[in-house]
Amino acid sequence: MDVVSTAEVPAQERFAFWREVSSTTWVPYDARCPPQLRQRFQAQIAYRQLDLVQATLMTTTPYAIRRTPRLIRQTDPEIYKLGCTVQGHGVVAHDDHQAVFGPGDLVLYDTSRPYRAELAPDAPTSQMLVLKFPRSSLPLPSRDLRRLSMVPISGAHGIGALTSQFMLQIARRLDELTPSDTARLAALTLDVLTAALAGALDADGSVPPESRRRALLAEIHAFILAHLGDTRLSPETIAAAHHISLRSLHQLFHTGGHTVAGWIRERRLERCRRDLADPRLATRTITAIAARWGFTSPAHFSQTFRSAYSLSPRQFRHQSAILHED
Repeated sequence: MDVVSTAEVPAQERFAFWREVSSTTWVPYDARCPPQLRQRFQAQIAYRQLDLVQATLMTTTPYAIRRTPRLIRQTDPEIYKLGCTVQGHGVVAHDDHQAVFGPGDLVLYDTSRPYRAELAPDAPTSQMLVLKFPRSSLPLPSRDLRRLSMVPISGAHGIGALTSQFMLQIARRLDELTPSDTARLAALTLDVLTAALAGALDADGSVPPESRRRALLAEIHAFILAHLGDTRLSPETIAAAHHISLRSLHQLFHTGGHTVAGWIRERRLERCRRDLADPRLATRTITAIAARWGFTSPAHFSQTFRSAYSLSPRQFRHQSAILHED
């Protein structure tokens, strides 16, 4: 993962540096920052290329951008950006329309059209995951997508909530992705975005069935990861949250060679294994770590962990501590 930050740039040069970075990362903007905020301006981006999709996690103090007709005439790469707010809030506008966005909300930016966006000055720091991808990569008519440009999709309910959870999982794990992960995630991401945008357009029939299936499975995976520590997580609650039958849920996982319960158990074990190997959590008991990730029985957890990793949780933690000492 690549990181660019203003941290080492002199205060008086930070915003000019950031203007150049953001224009290179996405498209050229007219970026502005009030004088009273400019001296305290800070920003950082961490980004990964996922095949056709560039995923960028941006953390910044308040500022505003405008994509003007002049800049579009100068440079029009025909790309979309889709932003998911992790923290903070702001305003987006085009023509005479203006809308507010907040945590979890999704916003589609058509960089071939003029728009402006502003992070609210009352939020000291905002964070946003921004996906950049070619307009041609979405199998939806451009004329229809224009209706969604700069219209926030709520992350509080429906397909917007499921897509938001998927994107927030990407934001949290951007630095964990392996090269093989990025190749698979690129296709999944476009499937999920296609399904979300088609849902917002009431155009689900235009999404290929296989894309719908992959998008639904990706959203279910994100939902499970967001609720791993909940002991009430079960195939029944997952199916209900996604408005599908239990039979359909099991079929989705069976197609990928998994069971629902097995996939949940593997992810919980991975989180426990990570925590047991973390020296910062050395004082936390094994039982507490297991409970954090949904294992209610210490004996069952120990047996399951040993079956998966050929070591008891205690043996694994001891072995990891020795490796950290070396």
